[in-house]
Amino acid sequence: MNQGSGASSFVNSVDTAFLITLVVSIFFLVLITGLMIYFVIKYSRNKNPKPSNIHGNLGLEITWTVIPTILVVVMFYFGWTGYLDMSYPPRNAYQIDVTAQMWKWTFTYKEGVQYDTLYVPSDKPVLLNLHSMDVNHAFFVPAFRIKKDVYPGSLKRSVWFEAKEGVYDIACAEYCGLNHSYMYNKVIALPQDKFDSWLKDKVDSSKGSKL
Repeated sequence: MNQGSGASSFVNSVDTAFLITLVVSIFFLVLITGLMIYFVIKYSRNKNPKPSNIHGNLGLEITWTVIPTILVVVMFYFGWTGYLDMSYPPRNAYQIDVTAQMWKWTFTYKEGVQYDTLYVPSDKPVLLNLHSMDVNHAFFVPAFRIKKDVYPGSLKRSVWFEAKEGVYDIACAEYCGLNHSYMYNKVIALPQDKFDSWLKDKVDSSKGSKL
């Protein structure tokens, strides 16, 4: 079961944005905590029995305004570019309808096949059109770094990805009722020829059952 790095086209961009945010957060946590401890010791009442006024420092104020602003802009840039990539699927993406309901996922292919496991071609863009039959759900594939809320009604929701060959977990990340934890399924990414063969078998089986 391949749940590791590089499972989809979004792993690197999402992980990079997360890593940058994490490093910046840890750096300032350590810096600010260290300065607080230093100032508590340096300017304690024992060492400074008589308090004194400290005037502002223009250079210092500019520094601690400009540097955090630059860091926020950098973090925003990585998050925004990743969001744009996720928002605009390629025109040639293979489309699959996904229906969420309490408490299962149903995947419907344009060839008329319905299945409870998501089979997709690997290394090809896949666009999922998301629908809910009842309450709010969330389509979440941790290995792909994708999560999309699914709402009932006419609101259109979609998510796309390009997966490496392997088997990946699907979960519902929105509490949707008593058996919420049962909305657990799989994505199986196959090479194009194996996917075509699987789909053909399902199409033939569905035609045979109607005869």
